[in-house]
Amino acid sequence: MPEAPAAALDPITLEIYWNRLISAADEAATGLLRTAFSTIVRESNDFATVLMDRNGDSVSENTGGLASFSCILPRTTKDFLRRFPAETWKPGDTIVTNDPWLATGHLPDFTVVTGIFHRGKLVGFSGSISHSPDVGGALWSADCREIFEEGIRIPPGYLLREGQWNQQMLDILLGNVRVPRQVLGDLQAQVVAAEVGARRVAEFLEDTGLPDLQELSAALSERANRAMRRAIAEVPDGTWHSEITADGFDDKHTLIRCAVTVQGDTMHIDYAGTSPQIDRGINCVMNYTHAYSVYPVKCALDPFTPRNEGSYQAITVAAPERSILNPLYPAPVSARQLTGHLLAGAIYKALSQVIPTRVIAECGGAPTMRALFSGTKHDGDSFSQVLFASGGMGACPHKDGMSATAFPTNVGAGSIEAYESVAPIIVRKKRLRTDSGGPGTFRGGLGQEIELELDSDKPARLSLLSDRHDNPASGILGGGAGGPSVITFGDGTRPHPKSRTSMEPRQSVTLLYAGGGGYGDPKKRARTAVLDDLRHGYISAAAARSIYGVE
Repeated sequence: MPEAPAAALDPITLEIYWNRLISAADEAATGLLRTAFSTIVRESNDFATVLMDRNGDSVSENTGGLASFSCILPRTTKDFLRRFPAETWKPGDTIVTNDPWLATGHLPDFTVVTGIFHRGKLVGFSGSISHSPDVGGALWSADCREIFEEGIRIPPGYLLREGQWNQQMLDILLGNVRVPRQVLGDLQAQVVAAEVGARRVAEFLEDTGLPDLQELSAALSERANRAMRRAIAEVPDGTWHSEITADGFDDKHTLIRCAVTVQGDTMHIDYAGTSPQIDRGINCVMNYTHAYSVYPVKCALDPFTPRNEGSYQAITVAAPERSILNPLYPAPVSARQLTGHLLAGAIYKALSQVIPTRVIAECGGAPTMRALFSGTKHDGDSFSQVLFASGGMGACPHKDGMSATAFPTNVGAGSIEAYESVAPIIVRKKRLRTDSGGPGTFRGGLGQEIELELDSDKPARLSLLSDRHDNPASGILGGGAGGPSVITFGDGTRPHPKSRTSMEPRQSVTLLYAGGGGYGDPKKRARTAVLDDLRHGYISAAAARSIYGVE
């Protein structure tokens, strides 16, 4: 087919092309999902796939992936191009890294990128990011003092060279992890995803007659950029401030100071005055800080335009060096989500002063609570398994928050049956927590209660990554706070919420996930809504009477 002229890229053609490339990214994601070994990918959806042009700018991303990953992957690809210039890439070359400062902020996430070739020329890149089940070191944990404790770090290098696996790299990596079969299986699945994406883009170019992705990428980026700028321009000019306090680590509480400035069709988010970096693993690198700042803005102001490189060009983000939101190497960063997930709440709290109908209250699942179990199965094989679950979302201006639902991350929970099939863990109880949703005109989403038992004759290690114990999700515009997080062993003792500990055979642990904050004055909640909550067991009779004034 002859090459398509520039004039062919009219709005209708752009829409058709863009949707086809989104479908290609979705197909790559399906390849990753169906061939991965770990439940982290297969059940909990902790991954993303992105298609990029020759410059490393994103063109499309899969619809169900983590938006933070999709925002970061092009940045990492641009770093790859600085180290491996475009002219040196050959068909079958695949680069990998898990460097926190170059990629997504902690070692468990592997970034895999392969080149897309069309008629013998490099025309773009197909990549994915996926959370690996293990990277060695001290488990996925929050209490390490340096990154060197947190696992093996792979600088950018060839995972495959002209289609041939780099066996030396694999030997080094797999020789340093607890579950090498799962780690290798997930890496192979990422390569499958990259190859699927590359094939579909090459087919797309052949079908459309486009020589490469450059012109299309620029047009799509400009379209997304215009949409976001129009949305920002509807917000009055000015600067709005907020502060959020989180549990932090021991006596070092985390303070997030946020200033959101709107000027015309641009927005600047500044975290000056935020807590300094600390010698524990809750530091959040700048890539992750940027991603979890711009994505909540996209959700609030321009939720329906598909995301690509242009979606965030009108938004700038700054955080002081050596702060907890911009730490310097070799700071520990493994549990960076315990800080990064707080940013949506800080931004929405600032914007509630000017666009209260576009934001939500703080989420009980921000940050997420994670419990990682590691040990030996009945057959002698090692296991390392993360429990993915969530607290409640903050209430919206027009409806209650969603219960047991994650935001700003969209990682899923997955099947309990699948979880129990790969580790000697029995889930004894999993139910919503009565009265955990913050009261308001619209109630915060409920947290949940999960009780697990170690079904093994041998002890196991337990790593806890949690927050919201002392500082639950706050309400907004008169709404109340959600219920706090609580972790309790079967004997009634409470472990450190950010620690590595051990569990004895048949010992149980109960995790209470935090509820979301409420929106608006609880006294203005519709009586029928209160009675519905009471009937469903979402609130107690005492809460209906004392908080909502309903008998």
